[in-house]
Amino acid sequence: MNLLLMILAAVVVAFLLAMFVVKFVPLKMRWLVSLALLAASIFLAIKIYDGIMEPINFNKDKKVRYAKVIKNLKLIRDAEVKYKEVYGNFTSNKDSLISFVENGKLALTETKNVEEKVDKGGGIFVTVSKKVIDTIGYEPVLRYFEGKNYKDMFSVPGTEEHFELAIGRVEKVAGLEVPVFEAKVSKKPILKGMNPSLIKAELEAIESDQIKGEFVSVGSLTEVTTGGNWPPYYDKGEAIAKEE
Repeated sequence: MNLLLMILAAVVVAFLLAMFVVKFVPLKMRWLVSLALLAASIFLAIKIYDGIMEPINFNKDKKVRYAKVIKNLKLIRDAEVKYKEVYGNFTSNKDSLISFVENGKLALTETKNVEEKVDKGGGIFVTVSKKVIDTIGYEPVLRYFEGKNYKDMFSVPGTEEHFELAIGRVEKVAGLEVPVFEAKVSKKPILKGMNPSLIKAELEAIESDQIKGEFVSVGSLTEVTTGGNWPPYYDKGEAIAKEE
């Protein structure tokens, strides 16, 4: 909108200047006016170019910043999922989650079909197949985080902020509550230093190809999910995060 107003204003001003030159400026002085108009045209062209490129550059830069933030949110999500596998619940204690990644162990199980004879009475026996799950060993949780900076996963890249982490319970079906978690951070510190009007629009984003709302988050305290609120293209690799 600002760019459109600038162009309309330039057209009006150019028309008025042309009328002024024709009516009031002597013929031998018009070359000076022409130079001034040329300089003004160059200045206006630069401003229009900047106005066009600013939202384009904003979108490129925000994707790079968001990708780095999302990379850490995925680490938190993966750690929480493993924690729940062991303890049946999520945790809101950041130090405990990091310690779990470093020292926790996951059970390795094996499922077998075992046949048993069941006495149905009257000397009648029926062979029944049952599934039996046995623990055959353990593996370190750290194996799933090798080469990943899990110790700093609660720091929001490019800022001095830390992710908020909370847990709760949600009724999945009538009478059945399940544990949930959510890690989130406001977009404001991530986008700090960028165009304020574009940041304001970003905080109000509702489009399906945008990160909706004021936060970048994973999990939810109101529904059963371990997904993030970012669009799918952030999950197609880490290329965006490596642009800087």
